[in-house]
Amino acid sequence: MISLMKYGEVPNSEIFARKEPLVDVSGIVADILRDVRENGDAAVLSYTAKFDHAELPGLLVSPEEFEEALALTEPEFLRILEEAAENIRSFHRHQVRNSFVVNDRNGIVMGQKIIPMDRVGLYVPGGTASYPSSVLMDSIPAIIAGVPEVVIATPPGPDGKIAPAILAAAHTAGVKKIVKCGGAQAIAALAYGTESVPKVDKIVGPGNAFVTEAKRQVYGQVAIDMIAGPSEILIVADGKTNPVHAAADLLSQAEHDKLSSAVLVTDSMDLALKVRDELEKQIPTLIREEIARASIDNNGKIIVAEDLGLAIDIANEIAPEHLELLVDQPFDYLDRIRHAGSVFLGRNCPEALGDYLAGPNHTLPTLGTARFSSPLSVDEFVKKTQYTYFTREALQTVHEDVAYFAEKEGLTGHARSARIRFEEDV
Repeated sequence: MISLMKYGEVPNSEIFARKEPLVDVSGIVADILRDVRENGDAAVLSYTAKFDHAELPGLLVSPEEFEEALALTEPEFLRILEEAAENIRSFHRHQVRNSFVVNDRNGIVMGQKIIPMDRVGLYVPGGTASYPSSVLMDSIPAIIAGVPEVVIATPPGPDGKIAPAILAAAHTAGVKKIVKCGGAQAIAALAYGTESVPKVDKIVGPGNAFVTEAKRQVYGQVAIDMIAGPSEILIVADGKTNPVHAAADLLSQAEHDKLSSAVLVTDSMDLALKVRDELEKQIPTLIREEIARASIDNNGKIIVAEDLGLAIDIANEIAPEHLELLVDQPFDYLDRIRHAGSVFLGRNCPEALGDYLAGPNHTLPTLGTARFSSPLSVDEFVKKTQYTYFTREALQTVHEDVAYFAEKEGLTGHARSARIRFEEDV
C-alpha cells in the first residue's frame, strides 16, 4: 500500500527521499563498450544473440521489413501516429532558433550561427514494452533542427524483427535508418561506429540501467541528452479532485517500472484516504499489475500539506518529471512552479495526454534534475558557432586595452599578438 504522511509530522528526509537503483553495472558496460569498439558488428550481433535471443544476418532494417510493418499496422493507428506527429511538429517548430549578426559599431561584425549536428542517434527502449511514442518525440525535433541523418537503435524480438509499431512511427517521422540492437551495445555502436552503424554526434533517449551507464561512459566521445532515471509523476490536488482520476493518473506512471515514483500532494486528508483506497481497487485491473504494485508500495507517497501553497513548495523541492495540477484555476499557480519537467494544467489534462498526443515533448528530466535541465527540444540537436570581424581601424582603437588585459593575466604572447600589428618595424 502507498505511504501516507502528513507534512510537518515526519522528517523532511523521509518526505523528499528518493530510491534510486543501487546495482553497479559500470564494469559490465565498460567491457561491452570496449568489445564493440574493437570488434564492431561482430560484437553487436553476438550481444544481440545473447541478450535478445535473436540470430541476425545483419543489423539494419531492410526496406522490405518497413513495408511489412506498415502492412501489419492498423489504419487507425497510422492515423493516430500522423495526428500525434503533426502536433509534435507544430509545438517544436516554435523552438527553432535563428542565427544573428551584430554590426552596430563601425568596422566590427559579430554574430552567431545555428548549425544542426551532422548525425544523431536515438535510443528507443524495447523489452517489457514498445514505445512508438518515443520514436516521434525524439526524432521529430531532430528533423526540425535540420539534422541530415537520424539513426534509431532499438532491440529486436527473438524473431529478429522490430515491432511494427516502432517502424510505423519511424516511417511517420521520416526516419529510414533503424539498427536492430539494444542495451549498452547499441550505445557503443552509435558512439564509436561499426561496419553497419554510422558514428553519431549525439545520443538521446532513455533506457535501462545498462543503457544509462553506457551513455554516461561514452559522454565526451559523443554528446548525450541526459542521464535518465525511472519515470515520475507528482500530482498537486485540492479536495474537489475526483479520487478515481487521481489514482488512475498516479498509476499511469507507476506501471512503467518497479522503480517509478508516483506522488500525490494534497491539502485534503479526505482526498488522500480516498486515493489510497482507489489505488488498491485499480492496481489489480492493470495488465502490468506486478510492476505497478512494486512501484506504489516501494516508491509511492501521499503527502498531506497544510495548504496548496505549501503543496507547490513541496513539488518544487521534489522537481518531478511530470507535474499535474488538479486544482481550480491552475494557471494561477503556474508562475510558482520553478522545477518540473512538464506541467499538466487542470482536471482535464492527464499526463498520458502529454505522453502521446498533445505535442510537447515527453523525454524529460528525472531524479530532481528538472532543477537545472529541460525537456528534449530542437535545441538538443543544434550547436552554435560564433564569429568576429574587425577592420584594422577598429582593432587600432582597442588593441592596447586587449594587451593590457592580457598582461594582467600574465599572458605576454596574447599582448604581443594585439600590439604587433601596429609596430612600424614589423
